[in-house]
This record gives sequence, C-alpha cells and structure tokens, in this order.
Amino acid sequence: MSEFLLQSDIEEIATALGDKAQAFAGKTVMLTGGRGFLGRYFTEVFVRLNATVLDKPCKVICLDNLITAGDEGAKITEVENITFREHDVIQPLDWEDDLDFIIHAAGIASPYYYRKYPLETLEVAITGTRNMLELAQRHNARISFFSSSEIYGDPDAAHVPTSESFRGNVAAQGPRACYDESKRVGETLCYIFHENHGLATNTIRPFNVFGPGMQETDYRVMPNFANRIKGGRPLNVYGSGNQTRTFCYITDAMNGFLRVIAAGVPGEAYNIGNPKPEITMLDLVQGMEKASGGKLDYNVIEYPDSYPADEPLRRCPDITKARRQIGYEPSVDLNDGLKRFLGWADTVYTGEA
Repeated sequence: MSEFLLQSDIEEIATALGDKAQAFAGKTVMLTGGRGFLGRYFTEVFVRLNATVLDKPCKVICLDNLITAGDEGAKITEVENITFREHDVIQPLDWEDDLDFIIHAAGIASPYYYRKYPLETLEVAITGTRNMLELAQRHNARISFFSSSEIYGDPDAAHVPTSESFRGNVAAQGPRACYDESKRVGETLCYIFHENHGLATNTIRPFNVFGPGMQETDYRVMPNFANRIKGGRPLNVYGSGNQTRTFCYITDAMNGFLRVIAAGVPGEAYNIGNPKPEITMLDLVQGMEKASGGKLDYNVIEYPDSYPADEPLRRCPDITKARRQIGYEPSVDLNDGLKRFLGWADTVYTGEA
C-alpha cells in the first residue's frame, strides 16, 4: 500500500463497488497513466479487490512514461498480478496476451503542465487514444477514455448543472485549447470506433476531483491551498474569486469511474462528480478554514503567467445519467472531504512548493 494514499479511502472504494467489482474477476486490465493521481488509486484499488473481494484475481498492466509522475509516481513497487511497464502511449504497443479492459487515463490535466507540454497534451489524447482504441479492437476489449469536464467550456446559466448532451463552447485557439480540444477529439475517436467498428467504448468526464495523492507541485487549487496552509502563508485566489466549482472527493470519483468501466452502456459518455455544493473560490477559502480549524488569510490576485487564462466561470455536473444507468451516488460531503485531504496533506506536504 502506498503511504501517499489513505488506506481507509482504498478500503472505502473497494467496498462501495459491491457486486459491480466482480466484473473484473479473472480479467486482464491495462491502465495507462498508471503512475498519475488517478492511476495510483486504480492500482491500489485493484490490489485491494484482489486481496479481499474478487472471486479470482485480475491482472493489471500499468503503463506510464513518467513525464509528470513526480517523485511519488516514479516509486515503482510491483506486487502479485500488478505489472508496470514504462511506455509512452503515443507509440504503438505490441501486446499479444489476453486483454479485457483498457482504462485510458494517461493525460496531462494540470493547467500548469499542459501549458508547459502543449504538444504532448495533444498527442496523448489523440494519437495515444487511437493507439489504445486499435489495441482494444484487436483484443475485443472494453475501453474507457478519460475526457474532462473542460470539454464543456464555459456553459451559459441555462446549462448549469451541465448534462452530457450539452455540446460545449470551447476555444480552438488559446492557452487551454491543447487540453480542451484534444479531449474532444479523443471523444470523437471513441465515437467512431463504437459506431463503425462496434467497439465497447465509454467516455468519462470527471468534475474537479481532489484528495490525498495530489502532488504538492500540481498547482491546481486544492494542493495549492493546502501547500500554503502548511507553509503558514496567505492563500492566493486567482481572478475575481467568484468563479464556481463543485468538488468531488476521490473515493466518490473512483466509485463512479469503476462503475462506468465495469458496466457503462457502450458508446455512452458519463459525467462523474458531485453536483453539490457549487461554491466560489472565496467560499472554498471559508471551507478550508472550517476544515482546518483556523483562520486563514488570503489574497485575491491576477492569474500568474504560468496559469492559462480563459478559466470557465462555472462548473457543475448533472449526474442523472450515471445515477440511472450505473447506480452512481456520491456520499462524501465537501467538509468531510476537505478534512481528509488537509489532514493527509499536513503529514505529507512540506509547505515549500
């Protein structure tokens, strides 16, 4: 078990899946982005499922090129039925063994990093996705592609909460385009392979997932705030502070992801997140205060040059489809999630990033 994650969270995820977990019994799963934030959770959950839940263990092949894995992601400890292979999914993969599921979670999701690596961000979501789809086709495997809520762009008020049917409003040019547009093309590839080749594809659109395991140098709002709290420094709120988000704790998100992977309707896209509460970044500061039990100073500042402009003003998922089709229901409220995250960060973060 990685010390970088909470063992109680891994147990909670494995338990919450219920009988859906048996879809993986005796199967072979390929996981791209296996050493990223989500990839490390998938790995540890499969370790736990093999040990305590599955009638027959599953085999997991983790792929990662380690470009943004960080120090913790680069620590590879293989256990029974879990194999790591350093591989860039932009390059074709020669795989002749059994294969039942592909979880294509490779990607560069942090705005700081996709501004630093724009071409790599495009290629992993386009070329990498096509490579994985072709591999799935050769093996008749189910494949789930990790897209993003960013594909919706900045929806108008009439489309918040945002359902999967909303077409989005995204700029083709600009500092976020390499991420947003690459995810949209990745979704289109999944659609083509499903419609034209009958491949069992699913698209997952996560909404602001957070929790233990986020790297201190991720530079998104949750680790950014936690780092500054640990260092005793004022929090920096970008822009006006009135942009809104809903935040989904990692245990709820992983439950939703695994339900889609195991039982999603082929060809469908699913929002996975927590639809409430929708809060401003200034509200989040107050939530951090409540969860940490202390008064926090903060500054409202301009976006730094390293952070891409054109941030969406609102982000809130409609999860009706996931509720009805795969039995997804988030259960961890924001205050509880923040307490778990900050308690973990206090023991892991240095406060110096």
